[in-house]
Amino acid sequence: MITAIKGIPVELVVREQTGVDALKRPIYAERIEVVENVLVGAPSSDDVTAALNLSGKRIAYTLAIPKGDEHVWTDTEVRFWGGRYRTVGEPTQGIDALIPLSWNKKVQVERYADEDSSEP
Repeated sequence: MITAIKGIPVELVVREQTGVDALKRPIYAERIEVVENVLVGAPSSDDVTAALNLSGKRIAYTLAIPKGDEHVWTDTEVRFWGGRYRTVGEPTQGIDALIPLSWNKKVQVERYADEDSSEP
């Protein structure tokens, strides 16, 4: 029996600038967007070591993002499995036509906070 690979829905916290304050600093509003069919996997030991050495951040998971997704995944909060995560580094992306499956972008995330926690 052939089983299709299927990802999970994850919540992406999208920040949009809504204006500036009296000191000309940007003011942001946040909204949640659900991204369907995201694969969640364990990072390689090389990825964990490299991120720890370069940025001091410990990678918790690697996310595979479906083809056609246009969201910004740099320095973004992601929520799934009852936890809050923040992306680490820049996403890596392949050429759609050369990748046979449904995912062409890879993003690494670090643990940020538990879902029920009020503090990051």
